[in-house]
Amino acid sequence: MPDIEELLRQMTVQEKVAMLAGTDDWYTVPVERLGIPSLKMSDGPNGARGAGGFTAGVKAACFPAGISLASTWNSDLVARVGQALAREAKMKGAQVLLGPTVNIQRSPLGGRNFECFSEDPYLSARLAVAYITGLQEEGVGASVKHYVCNDEEFERFSISSEIRERVMREIYLLPFQVAVREVKPWTIMAAYNLVNGIAASEHAYLLTDILRDEWGFDGVVMSDWFFSVKSTAASVNAGLDLEMPSAQWRGQKLLDAVERGEVTEATVNTSVRRLLQLSDSGSGRGGYRPAQERAAGPAAPTHTALLDSGHWPQCAGGADYGRGQCSGEHALCDYALRGHRVEGWRSCQRALRTGLYQLQVVALAGKRTNSGWH
Repeated sequence: MPDIEELLRQMTVQEKVAMLAGTDDWYTVPVERLGIPSLKMSDGPNGARGAGGFTAGVKAACFPAGISLASTWNSDLVARVGQALAREAKMKGAQVLLGPTVNIQRSPLGGRNFECFSEDPYLSARLAVAYITGLQEEGVGASVKHYVCNDEEFERFSISSEIRERVMREIYLLPFQVAVREVKPWTIMAAYNLVNGIAASEHAYLLTDILRDEWGFDGVVMSDWFFSVKSTAASVNAGLDLEMPSAQWRGQKLLDAVERGEVTEATVNTSVRRLLQLSDSGSGRGGYRPAQERAAGPAAPTHTALLDSGHWPQCAGGADYGRGQCSGEHALCDYALRGHRVEGWRSCQRALRTGLYQLQVVALAGKRTNSGWH
């Protein structure tokens, strides 16, 4: 990509404004005349969804959810999961994976607790660092979410989380702070909710004073999908760089705000510059991949198993699964099974019964029929 400052000088205001909102669900807006590519994001955190909407698209591997990974207390394992997820994201042609989720499990009624790590901010922070490290070492950017205090299911899109400063910093902000300072995630995702009466997507104290000025974050802040952004000028001025998945509050509304002087072109330039740097990070580390999406595994298997234990089922044909002889696309944690069938559900049951006391991780996915799991 050409020099970023030179690109900024060549771009029109209309082109700059267009870049500050997404398009086609998962993409940023390209500027083809200047060679600025469209970046693709893919939903995480326990897989790489790819494109095709929320219910369609090619098959993808399903990894253990965040709460299951956290139950291992194993940061090395989580880092290897991050590496495997990066490879999955590349198969979907994505440069940014929307994860990890580091919100706090403050209530068992939280509808998305499963994708968060823990109720403990320290454990969440350590595993977030491991996850992001594995992901970004492979050239795929992380999007740490949802910033911040998006831990309530009731009126998730609009509720105001009323939180004292000390509690917010010691519990809810800590995983984000540690991640930003230790491993520099490429992006942060702003939450749906309000914090102390101000929308998280236009909260200057959170997005600029703390995140950028205090912690030194220099990446892109994007919105959560559809309902996170609640204003035009206020969100841009507060430091929200990118509205996803499309221009509901930006586009022509932002152009009008610039013309009225509510948002300066210098402020727009700041956000565009961050997006260009993100694009440069993706393309410079193998990230820009406009290739056709591929399904998970060589033959899009309908069964995948991950066991981290001293006792292993047998692959069809008698090969020892635990020794990695059946590994395929990822060899995730040296025990991945890709395109092979575990020889019967009873083999897994025996492994569980005999090795439960030392079992760390179990992930089984597939189709159950009258004759068993396939």
